[in-house]
Amino acid sequence: MVIQSRRVWVAGQFLAARLVMEEGKIAGIWPYADDPVDEDYGNRRILPGFLDVHTHGAYGFDTNDADPQGLRNWMKRIPEEGVTGILPTTVTQMPEVLTRALRNVAAVSEAGYEGAEILGVHFEGPYLDMDHKGAQPPEAIAVPSVEQFCRYQEAAGGRIRYITLAPEHDAGFALTKYCSRTGVVVSMGHSGASYEQALLAVANGAVSMTHVYNGMSPYHHRNPGLVGAAFRIRDIFGEVICDGCHSHLAALNNFFQAKGRERAVMVTDSLCAKHCPPGGVFWLGGHEIEIGVDGLARLKGTDTIAGSTLRMNEGLRILVEEALVPFDAAVNSCTLNPARCLGVDGRKGRLAAGYDADLVVLEDDYRVNATYCRGIKCYDSAEHAAWEG
Repeated sequence: MVIQSRRVWVAGQFLAARLVMEEGKIAGIWPYADDPVDEDYGNRRILPGFLDVHTHGAYGFDTNDADPQGLRNWMKRIPEEGVTGILPTTVTQMPEVLTRALRNVAAVSEAGYEGAEILGVHFEGPYLDMDHKGAQPPEAIAVPSVEQFCRYQEAAGGRIRYITLAPEHDAGFALTKYCSRTGVVVSMGHSGASYEQALLAVANGAVSMTHVYNGMSPYHHRNPGLVGAAFRIRDIFGEVICDGCHSHLAALNNFFQAKGRERAVMVTDSLCAKHCPPGGVFWLGGHEIEIGVDGLARLKGTDTIAGSTLRMNEGLRILVEEALVPFDAAVNSCTLNPARCLGVDGRKGRLAAGYDADLVVLEDDYRVNATYCRGIKCYDSAEHAAWEG
């Protein structure tokens, strides 16, 4: 298949170009030309497909539900917001629930599915700090254990690629060091760790930070905490939820100023309620949540934020148009940087020959026109509109 546009994102800038896709890969990128192609997108922007490394669910499905059809439906439909790869993310619950969820991801991955690629599992909890748990169920929070984690990894068929933990509770940084040695990204989060504890965690293998600003010790000029560590340690990654609600627009801009264009990672932290009509009943970790008019999920009857319903293409719009983050840094945060963080940047995160043919075609207002996953068009806005009509 051959497609082209006058604005293809190549090497951090737009280029009038055509992409040749063969057997799920980008076979070559050539100058834009007038001869026929399969799709000419005119002046629409073609970007690498979005990667979401922290997302619990959508379309009424939560990763912890352990429902194979729910997971397949999620992967099939999520390209509508330009997503071509995700880490289904667990939420703290009892061992039997987490084990079933991990086995479900493993089974679906092995059996096959359509749409976005499952890049592994983000294991958020249960090794968290009680005072910074947010909406994570307190009854299921546990002390970090290498032995228990190995059982979870076995259930996942080795697919846990990313773990969020509170480093101050990891005695001797044992789990941090084990995960680092075995190729699992260790991200500090839901934690009251001090600045100094964060430095030690990084020295022992932590390489990222989970939803910076949220679920962690706050910044203070005499006690910088985890936020200060995220700003100061330039060579670790940092997730940030870019809905403009979890963090003020100015705070988003500050974060990108500190992290630069190579280490900021945009995430949705989306829940099962995303892409669902309003008014439904939804759950997180066995606790009921409600969705506000601002799109935020909160534990029912409280002000405790439980997650978002953010769409990745909307997050990109908010970063660029409202938080005034430079376009190249914003694009990197949802494409190349998460690929780097996961160690898949040799095949994901950029438009280049030899890379997976994962790409999104955006309108100027950031609506998704089309999404290709490994060379297959998985979403077309015109077809979708006709189907909905």
